[in-house]
Amino acid sequence: MGTFASYPSLADRAVIITGGGSGIGASLVEEFALQGAKVAFLDIAEQTSQSLVNDLSARCAHAPFFIRCDITDTSALVSAIEQASAACGAPRVLVNNAGSDDRHAFGAVTPEYWDQRIAINLKHQFFAAQAVAPLMKAAGGGSIINMSSIAWMIPTPNLSVYEIAKAGIVGMTRALAHGLGEASIRVNAVLPGAILTDRQRRLWRSDEYDRKILSCQCIKRHILPIDVARLVLFLAADDSAAMTNQSYIIDGGWI
Repeated sequence: MGTFASYPSLADRAVIITGGGSGIGASLVEEFALQGAKVAFLDIAEQTSQSLVNDLSARCAHAPFFIRCDITDTSALVSAIEQASAACGAPRVLVNNAGSDDRHAFGAVTPEYWDQRIAINLKHQFFAAQAVAPLMKAAGGGSIINMSSIAWMIPTPNLSVYEIAKAGIVGMTRALAHGLGEASIRVNAVLPGAILTDRQRRLWRSDEYDRKILSCQCIKRHILPIDVARLVLFLAADDSAAMTNQSYIIDGGWI
């Protein structure tokens, strides 16, 4: 087990994370909380989210603050961000993590399914950033980290709308970085590869698929949620204060 960095600048800093109840999101909540940040996270899954809060409450300076929220409902999303700010202070970090990689055949995509997939994988990231930007500006700046994916770069079969959304996040990141830079708000994207989450293990992973993944990666081990969380910590901390408008791939060398 290695020894990993701590970031004093994250102590007592208000952080908002979407989709924080499981997978990469849960690891983000845990790692930020262990840095001493004041973490508020949004998720629709109440049971797993509350279990995460209970687990971390005794181990962290600030217990994470869970808000149940359907992030595809923009009004509810904005309201949840206001609630998080009231509880934890003006956000200095936003991690747009929520998403869903449900498989879908190209020919079966309906306009309704398209709208729902775009809402869960792209639209909420824009409006969450829009909601936090004035709060960050008033607080002196901040860091927005948008979760994309390497899926659109491979590409992955039966994920066309997801890949479109995740590619759009890279373009959105660049647009927001230029638009918000004068307010000392940094905007970067993170593009994970095949991260071994419980959901991936349950729905998609198999011995054959794992062999394919490892054959594509330079590093011959599974990439874990905590690997992604450690990159996001750095992008949120003052250590990366001169870094914005960039996309960071974390995939073991697949791309």
